[in-house]
Amino acid sequence: MSFEPDLAGEEAATPARGPFGLLSQWAQNRRSTLWAVFSLMMVALALFALVRLASETSYGAVVAAIMHTSPLRLIAAVVLTAVSFLLLTLYDYHAFEAMGRRQPWVRIAPGAVAAYAVAQTTGFGPLSGGAIRMRYYTPLGFTTVEIARVVVFVTAAFGIGVALTGAVGAFWAGDALATVTRLPVEMVHLIAGATLAGGALLVVLAGRRVVLPFSGGREVELPSRSLVLRQIAVTALETAAAAGTLWVLMPSGTISYAAFLPVYTVALVLGILSHVPAGLGVFEAVLLAALGGVAPPAELLAAFALYRLIYQVLPLALSSFGLALAEGRRLTAQGPAAAALRAMGGLVPQVLAAFALVLGTMLVFSAVTPARGIDLEWLASFLPLTLIEGAHLIASILGAVLMISARGLAFRLDGAWWAAMVASLGALVLSLVKAVAVYEAATLALFAGALFLSHHEFNRRARLLAQTLSPPWIAAVAVVMIAAWVILHFVFRHAQVGTESFLRFEISAQAPRGIRAFFGASLFAGLAAIWSLLRPVRGTDRAATPEEIARAVAIVEAQPVASANLVRMGDKRLLFSEDGRGFVMYGRQGRSWIALFDPVGPLDVWPELIWRFVESARQAGARAVFYETSPEQLALYADAGLRFYKMGEQARVDLEGFSLTGGKKSGWRNTLSRGAREGLAVEILPPEQVPEVAPRLRAISDHWLGERGAAEKGFSLGAFETDYVCQQPVAVMRSGEEIVAFASLMTTSVGEEVAIDLMRHEDGMPNIAMEFLFLRLCEILKEQGVRWFDLGMAPLSGFTESDAAPLWHRLGRAIYEEGVPSYNFKGLRSFKNKLQPEWRARYLAVAGGAAPALVLLDATRLIGRRPKEEK
Repeated sequence: MSFEPDLAGEEAATPARGPFGLLSQWAQNRRSTLWAVFSLMMVALALFALVRLASETSYGAVVAAIMHTSPLRLIAAVVLTAVSFLLLTLYDYHAFEAMGRRQPWVRIAPGAVAAYAVAQTTGFGPLSGGAIRMRYYTPLGFTTVEIARVVVFVTAAFGIGVALTGAVGAFWAGDALATVTRLPVEMVHLIAGATLAGGALLVVLAGRRVVLPFSGGREVELPSRSLVLRQIAVTALETAAAAGTLWVLMPSGTISYAAFLPVYTVALVLGILSHVPAGLGVFEAVLLAALGGVAPPAELLAAFALYRLIYQVLPLALSSFGLALAEGRRLTAQGPAAAALRAMGGLVPQVLAAFALVLGTMLVFSAVTPARGIDLEWLASFLPLTLIEGAHLIASILGAVLMISARGLAFRLDGAWWAAMVASLGALVLSLVKAVAVYEAATLALFAGALFLSHHEFNRRARLLAQTLSPPWIAAVAVVMIAAWVILHFVFRHAQVGTESFLRFEISAQAPRGIRAFFGASLFAGLAAIWSLLRPVRGTDRAATPEEIARAVAIVEAQPVASANLVRMGDKRLLFSEDGRGFVMYGRQGRSWIALFDPVGPLDVWPELIWRFVESARQAGARAVFYETSPEQLALYADAGLRFYKMGEQARVDLEGFSLTGGKKSGWRNTLSRGAREGLAVEILPPEQVPEVAPRLRAISDHWLGERGAAEKGFSLGAFETDYVCQQPVAVMRSGEEIVAFASLMTTSVGEEVAIDLMRHEDGMPNIAMEFLFLRLCEILKEQGVRWFDLGMAPLSGFTESDAAPLWHRLGRAIYEEGVPSYNFKGLRSFKNKLQPEWRARYLAVAGGAAPALVLLDATRLIGRRPKEEK
């Protein structure tokens, strides 16, 4: 695909596929691709180091250490995990308190637990903590800015708390830590002292406005001292509990808890910074390098494995099943409980997706490790060898299926649900046939049960193979495969494996069986990734035909949003839902596919349309954008992996409450009286009468454009084309008998809303003329039973003035206040505000990784095209 800033014509509309298309797509997604490559490099280096460090032990020794772990230690680890997750919920609780919106703990806890359970096992794309919070808190009425502030608070609290906790541990056990890290004890104390001094300074400055490092020189108001102290205490206790979970699983006498705490925090932070999902390999390599000299490596590796199971897999499994049960109760719940259960049910796809990724990893790892000989001999006594061998190979491939389907589950694809259900049930049976893996089968049964209970959440009709795997997803699967190969090498490093032994089929030939399973899973995953990147694009991306526009207009007439009538312009492409009840209208500019407004049609077709549009753009190597989306359904865009940026606010007059009575409305009455004295009159012409006055309207329009040196625009704005203008009512204002101004109106058969489209007038009119026109329109439309009068959007208005606001808000606020030579942002809002409208936020929803400023530049160019240019 071309990298030019402008694309036009059918040739550019056809996305390149094959090797050149792959290179183009890689270049256009280079940021996520580079992070994916970085993650693969980190995990490869970490696993290489881990194998070198564990070279003195064996797989059998690790298994023996796991089997000999005391039940009391396991119970203690489970209890400490529960304490840790309980304390993690207080991060979000304190975040809402910090921004002045304290919430009941029971309302916050489910989303917080799910966010941490998912983020600690995956932590990328729709399976990140931020995405989970967006999906949970949006239906509860929180704005994107508030949710972003929660994420910032949680991230900062974690970083500060972990640093301070590690510093306390370093002071407490400085000598032991110096021995482990091979640093001078004075250096350990110096680093710890500097960290604690920074924490003390933060407490002193709490509640004040300060300039923080990396804040760009702007002042930020810190939370109150009480809240800062409480959060530091919570983070310290939570980190101590998490570290304690691993410490109690380690052999007695390995290292004191105080000395272990800072080592754990360093390993945790490095695992996070590596961008490897769950810090796989990195976390273990750091700890083994630090502790390998004070404890047997086999016992340390056993503790690491149990820690992963207890602290990461167990909370995720329980969250999956708990949220699935909540989804089942949602159908019968009412009142406040229904809202909470709806928010919890919305998390099910992401949590189950993370669980599927973990289970797929479990199946692949299980396939490359040997089963117990006694179990295999028992199975061989009544099952043919062919069945056991086939079960082993197919179970590993089903693990790859689960990992591939995880992305589809995160995006609510029904095809992914079926694939995951069949794979989990099949793997459940095969896990018993291949090795009597009871715990593995029980976990798969739990997952299948959660899938069954939550099947209503997977309502996007799409085949699993219709999705496009992004670089982070491909990297996540590759990380698992690399780790599986390292485990295979570690387990069977003394076995002689060649072509002859690879084809050896005996009940005792476990190394060849593991290698065959690894290559089976890797081959399937690799082919799935290649197919995702290189498969041909279904359908065509072309300008809408007259027949398609007529279909779209029929859909517009049956729904209430009047501005959707912009589809009549014919300058946009159309994507219809599978059942034909809804559509998305969009244009292409540069690398952006920009959809105008929300999908048009019944709400139940929106998820499918959003998903298909995002995937179609991704398949073409483009970025998907929704321009001017409403706030009510932002969670649907979050499900598709989009991020939100406020664009401005839409003004709508509630005509039910519109009235000219009362002392505060004297200005309106004076305007109407003066307009009448000036001989002004307003009427709304139905479409059939518009052609009679079209020449006069054209003359006014041409004069209006000529005086301003402007040209017609398109996409999100109407243009004066006679055929287009004559399809909808037009409000005309006369001075005497002559039309001096007009406003084309958009409406639908529902009759709930009328929206302003074109608004043009002659020069030399009274200064109250346009206000008079709008007031009269409000009166007339109210008499006709219309509920809402849509005045359109005021760009960049309504942005927060706080210095702690995101950069996007501060930039938008600065442009709004200062203005630009060609646009008076404040003046436009001020004019619309005269009618005392209700202001509603409008958002730009952008595919993850895309810079909003570049997207807006593309949108500006698209709007600046003449309507007939988009083909």
